[in-house]
Amino acid sequence: MFRRRRPLMRAAVVGGGAYVAGRSMGRAAEQRNQAEDDQNQAIGDLQQQQQAPPANYQQAPPEEAPATSPMVDQLNQLAALHQQGVLTDDEFTAAKAKLFST
Repeated sequence: MFRRRRPLMRAAVVGGGAYVAGRSMGRAAEQRNQAEDDQNQAIGDLQQQQQAPPANYQQAPPEEAPATSPMVDQLNQLAALHQQGVLTDDEFTAAKAKLFST
């Protein structure tokens, strides 16, 4: 009788140990998955915060393009021609002087 009980006891101990180890590994995997889910949620929240403007942010109304005078337009054209090399320094200075004298 004793001989038969020992193999059964041994099987019970081994099976019980495997059961406990399996549960322990399952809990550890569940904790890792939960931590990963929490981290993904935190990353998603940060991305949404970066994309959305702050709550106290008020967007300024779109400004209209400032009206430019014809003189400013002509001066910009002269400067562009001078930068392109179409006008020499002397020609650019003379054209500017003529523009300001009118």
